[in-house]
Formats: sequence, structure tokens, C-alpha cells
Amino acid sequence: MTAPPPPAAPLVPPSPPPSARDRLHRAWTTWGPRGWSLRTRLIAVLLALLSVVSLVIGVVSVVALRSYLIDQLDERLDAAADRTTRSIESPINAQFGLFGPGQIEGTVIARVRNGQLVTVPRVLTTSGETGQVAGNPSVLLTVEPETGPHTRDLGGDLGKYRVRAEWVSDGTIAVTGLPMANVSDTVFRLAAIITAVTIAGLALAAAAGAAIVRLTLRPLRRVAATATQVATMPLDRGEVALAVRVPEEDTDPRTEVGQVGAAINNMLGHVGAALNARQASETRVRRFVADASHELRTPLAAIRGYAELSRRSQEPVPEDVAHAMSRVESQAVRMTGLVEDLLLLASLDSGRPLVREPVDLTQVLIGAVGDAHAAGPSHVWRLDVPEEPITVIGENARLTQVITNLLGNARTHTPPQTEVTVSLRVEGTGPAQQAVITVSDNGPGIAPELLPEVFERFARGDSSRSRAAGSTGLGLAIVAAVVAAHHGTVSVQSVPGNTVFTVRIPVGPLPPVEANGVAVRHDTRTDAPTS
Repeated sequence: MTAPPPPAAPLVPPSPPPSARDRLHRAWTTWGPRGWSLRTRLIAVLLALLSVVSLVIGVVSVVALRSYLIDQLDERLDAAADRTTRSIESPINAQFGLFGPGQIEGTVIARVRNGQLVTVPRVLTTSGETGQVAGNPSVLLTVEPETGPHTRDLGGDLGKYRVRAEWVSDGTIAVTGLPMANVSDTVFRLAAIITAVTIAGLALAAAAGAAIVRLTLRPLRRVAATATQVATMPLDRGEVALAVRVPEEDTDPRTEVGQVGAAINNMLGHVGAALNARQASETRVRRFVADASHELRTPLAAIRGYAELSRRSQEPVPEDVAHAMSRVESQAVRMTGLVEDLLLLASLDSGRPLVREPVDLTQVLIGAVGDAHAAGPSHVWRLDVPEEPITVIGENARLTQVITNLLGNARTHTPPQTEVTVSLRVEGTGPAQQAVITVSDNGPGIAPELLPEVFERFARGDSSRSRAAGSTGLGLAIVAAVVAAHHGTVSVQSVPGNTVFTVRIPVGPLPPVEANGVAVRHDTRTDAPTS
């Protein structure tokens, strides 16, 4: 039988696409430093600092070396310019032409008069011969005489040169240049070496830094593991032995991690004291409830007995007295049921062991649905069980009470003609096999704000605390406690038109269950399972 689907959600207009700024902010939040671990941040900061230091050292080294090499080149250029001037002015050296003795390979010489080239610029080759400058020799005309070395790009295969212009006695200007190729090659080689060493050093620093940071943060990880272990402990109910503490070696107050570890230990000590005080208070309250409920059974039985005796009296009883006695008897019956519920919860809280016997859930559901049909003929009751019986190990009376309370809850809180469907199936295999019981109805549903506390004691959807429906607020609490005692879980999913209570009970033998180990899960998803 399939429960009716929930009503279709209203159409919502599509939201506008995120802007570039929103996408950038989302990417920065997801992949930026905010999402990095502390270890990653430390390594990133270390590498950033090393990169900056290496960059500064490299730039300073390259600039200093280039300046030094250019200074040396300028000294050689001064000597070459002197040789050129002497070769032009000295009749003895005139036989050598522009390139006198001592000039080196790659030297460029030109003569200028009145802004015009007197001779074609020549370059000294490897073999000692001279050739014409095939690049851009006109740039030599821009060199002012007696102004020191200048850098000019002659183009072609020659590239950049350091050039110097000097006056000659015949009124011409002798321009001499030396190539900067060796300077550029040396500077480039140094930059490449520094870059390679920097990359290798950063890789080595990253590996060593990761190992050092991992070793340094090991105490912090132990502190975090302690906090995580405490966070996974069930501290909301029952007796809790909070014996977990940060190791003593991680509580040294001289270190930052030790201060955190000591603070966590102090906090755990206070929390443990508070939990012990809470448990002692709960124990006193449970003992009081159990004792009071037990003591109330006797006077309630006497009240019911005297009320029944007044009805059986042979003497005529005034009508108003008979009505009053009937009300006394009905309220005594109701109060007796409340006392029995409180006694049952008290016994489950104290960890009373269950009767362990095979229970045929199919027969339990058939009997419970039959009783619910007799108690609520105005509702439509449906049963969906497999042909083969499903048997679990537990207490028959308590499991019957679970189904009876769920059906009574559906009957009490839904209007007439509501369809209530009870189904039974088996899920899983082997030790994880579970019997799954669902009780669903198409009534108005449970208010979303009540769902988180629907299995709490005395939880009521009516804030006026009206007794019109006859509910005590303990039915679902008993369901949760009994199911937990059978090492199972109970959950609820509810939307208007589809409310589903799901009970899961292990099919195999029951493991031991601690007192107050109520395992309740609340689920407000709208994709509730259907039977």
C-alpha cells in the first residue's frame, strides 16, 4: 500500500546567476587560505618568506654582477678608445689603419665628421680581418664625444655595445665600441643558476618544513583527538564516566599547545563534575517518580473499588451523586494508566532487563491493528505484512505496547476517515538484518517545531495542555524507551498529508543496552518512505 504523495511545492522563480564578484568570493572562500589547515598555512608562509628572500638575493646578485662586469668593460673600452686615437694620430701606427695593435675581437670603430660618417664602421673579426657593420651603424652618430661610455644596439648579429666617442686632432670624432655579449651571457647564466638553486631549495624546504611542522603539531593533534573523542560521547543522558583527558606531556604551561591542553583538561573536569551532579539529580528524580508511582497504585485501586461499590449498591443513589462517582471512577482509571506509564519508564530508565524470547511481529501487528479498528472505527486501518512471519528476540508485551501506542497516537491526533497504514518488512542481511515497522497516515501532520521533541516525555502539540484528547504525553516516550531497550531506533518524518513513524529492531540477539540509552533520530525530510 502506497501512502499519498505530498502536495507539490509551489513554483519558485529561478534565482539570478551569481556575479563575477560572488564567484570570486566563493572560490576564495573554498580554495583560499581560509580553507587551509594550520599545517598548510605554516608551510605556505615559510615558502613565501623563503621565496621573497631568494628573490631579493637573486636580484641584488644579478644587478651587482652586471654593474661590476660593465665597469670592467668600460675600463677596457677606455683603453681601446685610447688605442684608436693613437692609431689615427700617430704616423707610426697609421699603417695598421683604424685597428691598431692590441684591439680585441668584436671591436667596432667608426670616424664621424659634422654628423656624417667619414669611414664605414668596421668590426674586428675572429681571424683579425675587418668587416662592415651590417646592423644599424647610424646609431653611432648619436654618441656625444667626451661624455663617457654609452650603450647602443647595433642590431643584426652584433647586438648591444658599449661605445665611446673621442675627438681626434684632425677634427674628426673616433667612435670605439666593445660588445656586451659576454656581460649578458654571464648575467643570464647567473640568473639561471640562482633560479634553479632557488627552486630546488624551495622544494627541499617544503619537504623539510612539512616534516618539521607535522612533528611540531603532533601534540596539537593529540589535543584535538581528545576533544573529538569527548565530542562523540553521549553526554545528554545516563551516567557518563568522563575519564578522557589530554596526555600529561601535552599540558606543559610553558608552550601554547600545553596551555590549550591544560585548559581542556580543566574544562573536562568541570564538565565531568556537572554531569555527575546532573546524573545524581536525575537518579533522585527517577527514584522519587518510581516510589511515588508505586505508592499511588494502592490508593488509586481503593478509589476505583469504592466507586464501583457505590454503583453496585442496592440503595437508590441520587443522580448527581451517581454522575460524580462515575467521573471519579473514570479519572481514577485514567490516573492509574498514567501511574503505570511512569512506572514503566522508571523501570526502563533503571536498566531493567527485558524478557528475551522469540516474538512474531506479524502476529503482534495483526492483533494491534484489530484492537485499533475496534477502538477507532471511524478511521481506515490498513495492514501490509509479508506472508512469512518475521521473528525478533525481545519482550512480547513491550513490543505490543510500542505498536499500540503508535496506533493510538495516530487515532488520537488525526480526524475521522484518516487512512492509517501499518507495514512490516526486513532490511539488510546477516548480523545487520533489521525488522522495519512503519506506521503512516495521511492526516494533517506534525508541526515542524514539535518534531525535534516529539519523543520527549510530556511533549504535547497543544500548548493549552488540554486533556480533551485524553493524551498523557508519555506514549511516544514509552515507544522510544522500549525500542532503545531492544537496541533499535525510532524516527519520524512528517509533512502535511504524510506522517511516517519508522521502528527498526535487530532481528538477531539483543546486545546489552545501557540505562537511558535511548537512540532516537528525528528526520524532517520531505521524502518520507511509503509503505
